[in-house]
Amino acid sequence: MKAVLFDMFGVIARVQSAESQGALERTAGGDPDHFWEAYWAQRAPYDRGELTGPGYWQKVCAQLGLPLDARLTADLIAADLASWSEIDQHTVDLLGHLADRGFVLGLLSNIPEELAARYEATQPWLERFAVRGLSCRIGSAKPEAAAYQWCIRELGLPPEEILFVDDRADNVRAAREVGLQGHVFSSPEDLRAALEAVSP
Repeated sequence: MKAVLFDMFGVIARVQSAESQGALERTAGGDPDHFWEAYWAQRAPYDRGELTGPGYWQKVCAQLGLPLDARLTADLIAADLASWSEIDQHTVDLLGHLADRGFVLGLLSNIPEELAARYEATQPWLERFAVRGLSCRIGSAKPEAAAYQWCIRELGLPPEEILFVDDRADNVRAAREVGLQGHVFSSPEDLRAALEAVSP
């Protein structure tokens, strides 16, 4: 194995907390269950870069039947970005350990443009990745085969020499279907242990 291809959210960055989800619900107003149904129903085009932040929230609020103005749009974008911005420092530290061992590092993340730009402006550890497959810029998102194939091409390695790491089993299964090795992430310690016997 020569490369490790990382998912972002749920691995390096934390998924939305209950507090951040509550902040989004309060910002939008209305019924929380219906809010999350609309939030996820419209998310894939946003992650693939087919919608801007304002366009995404226009579709979400239209599905919910909520009025939307410029102020609410800005507030929803800000609350959404904040909800995805908490980092797991232990996994960030592991990136340095793997780079020091000679592994090539790649990133494959379902992420909208506004959030990608925020990470690039605030997280210098992104420079550790030789390849950054951000769904909003490559036009495909996990678990679509094209997302993994883009990263394989950019890494320039046979897929069997690349380990894909994601917290979602369905994404790991899709990676294995295109020939990648796969690891379902539970903690940085478990991943480190899984890689200890492997040399690039």
